[in-house]
Amino acid sequence: MPQPLLTLDFLDTAAPAAEATPSGEVRITAATRTGRQRKLYIESYGCQMNFSDSEIVSSILFDEGFDTTDDLANADLVLLNTCSIREKAEQTVRMRLKQINSHKKRKPGMLVGVLGCMAERLKSKFLEEEKIVDLVVGPDAYRDLPGLISQVDGGQKGVNVLLSREETYADITPVRLNSNGITAFISIMRGCDNMCSFCVVPFTRGRERSRDAHSIVQEASALVAAGYKEVTLLGQNVDSYKWASADGTEHVNFAQLLERVALISPALRVRFSTSHPKDITDEVLHTMARHDNICKYIHLPAQSGNSRVLALMNRTYDRPWYEERVQAIRRILGEDCAISTDMISGFCSETEEEHQDTLSLIDFAQYDMGYNFFYSERPGTLAARKLEDDIPLEVKKRRLQEVIDRQQIHARARYARMVGRVHQVLVEGPSKRSAEHLSGRNSQNQVVIFPKQNFQKGDYVNVLATSTTGAALLGEAV
Repeated sequence: MPQPLLTLDFLDTAAPAAEATPSGEVRITAATRTGRQRKLYIESYGCQMNFSDSEIVSSILFDEGFDTTDDLANADLVLLNTCSIREKAEQTVRMRLKQINSHKKRKPGMLVGVLGCMAERLKSKFLEEEKIVDLVVGPDAYRDLPGLISQVDGGQKGVNVLLSREETYADITPVRLNSNGITAFISIMRGCDNMCSFCVVPFTRGRERSRDAHSIVQEASALVAAGYKEVTLLGQNVDSYKWASADGTEHVNFAQLLERVALISPALRVRFSTSHPKDITDEVLHTMARHDNICKYIHLPAQSGNSRVLALMNRTYDRPWYEERVQAIRRILGEDCAISTDMISGFCSETEEEHQDTLSLIDFAQYDMGYNFFYSERPGTLAARKLEDDIPLEVKKRRLQEVIDRQQIHARARYARMVGRVHQVLVEGPSKRSAEHLSGRNSQNQVVIFPKQNFQKGDYVNVLATSTTGAALLGEAV
């Protein structure tokens, strides 16, 4: 199905990982058109976990008689699945709600709701002060949506932002409205226990809990049977995944889960996100090395290259630890394994020398990709309570641009070293610039573009990379 996108103007670069935060992309539900009476429209903001959650919400409401639509004007129920990690994302959602309420004036029966990370923090403002929504539902309360909608239909407001220590939605089969039919997300755990001082996720998504390993394997197997070729295992920190059976006879860590999914089919590519530097183990890296179908790409957010700043961030590792993990990746998986990162510029009390440490870490790691932001204080976090946001905005922006510029040097170099090699590419669809070319990604998550010929979406194609734009490889099928 077509997947409409809105593009928003963020200085922050795009962010595909569960820990990484709002990108400029907003995903909109595609239309199902199965004849159900009421129409659901969802816009999803932020990380992959939010996109995955919207598929769960669509499934719950599909069973309650809702078709999905990609046209706001046709919607009976409009939901914004929100991210609260950056102030810019909250401002964007507020502006969007005002636009949606202008539609509601023309269609008074339209219901408007906010889901996800903004729900708990801003429920009172949305419902009582600003009165711009009918529903506010937190990420652990999606099963309650049918009842909350009934309350609103009856003239009340609907709100449930309670967090859970058990909810994983393991028994719900997502309606994959944001999928291209080739790649899919599988949520393996929810919440976060890390309490980084800058981050609201532990407060908005609750404590870590891991999903039943058997349900994950079953979901991945069903996707393979349906023709999918790639899955991404999602969690705020996948390396802390740990599940035990009720009788205590079976224990599964992330490395073991990764192997179970990889063994489903050699034709199934497996990716994962996000890894926390304090938790990623050699066992995970050796598992990746054993299986060709586990993609050689790791998102390993550093956040800073300076140990003092990392301590203020409560990242629980220092620079030498992080450097050792990068060296372990290179040692076990080879120099071709791609590594991406998140960096925050201008964190509380960061000096120019400490900013230079971040630039030197980028040089050390030679990242393939970076998702970079300037620091944005979030209410309720440890940093907001204990630290002074004392770096001027113009300094934050200048440091961020220096980080982006340095990262781009290494990204271009990493692409350039792949020229002259043959890459196995999973075709995801036509190139954005030419219907005569196809686009896909190699194991390292690099975009590869090549002439269409007779190949189709979902094919694995061996492509000789002949040149690079610095952001993609160009080549010919061999």
